[in-house]
Amino acid sequence: MTDQELQTLVEKISNEAFQRPFKHQAYFNHRLRTTGGRYLLSNHAIEINPRMLTDFGFDTLVGVIKHELIHYHLHLQGLPYQHRDAEFKQALAKTGALRYAPSQDKAARWHYQCENGHDLYRQRKINVQRYVCGKCQGRLHLVTD
Repeated sequence: MTDQELQTLVEKISNEAFQRPFKHQAYFNHRLRTTGGRYLLSNHAIEINPRMLTDFGFDTLVGVIKHELIHYHLHLQGLPYQHRDAEFKQALAKTGALRYAPSQDKAARWHYQCENGHDLYRQRKINVQRYVCGKCQGRLHLVTD
């Protein structure tokens, strides 16, 4: 999906779900890592993490777009637009937008399990001869997924 296709999709979702036009810019930002998207207060643009589409599918992308459009429309109307505000939570429920983006944490690449069944996930490989389970002091084994 290109930025122009994303722009068209955002405009369509805005008209259908909110009955309000989206008059600003929407585009993919490949630098986003820990968030599904963001609404920029300064220029009213919406940035979307392209991994929402590639890793999680079209339905997740639509949910993230709706979430950012709630920020957009509430802010332009002068209403409270932050996650903690009641208006925001009501709009989430009304439109079926996602409250949170799905977890993108692929950093925990190494999965270990102790002899008693406790799981341990690490970013870096560890020496199983030297380290033991933090819960039961059992020996660790690398689990191959």
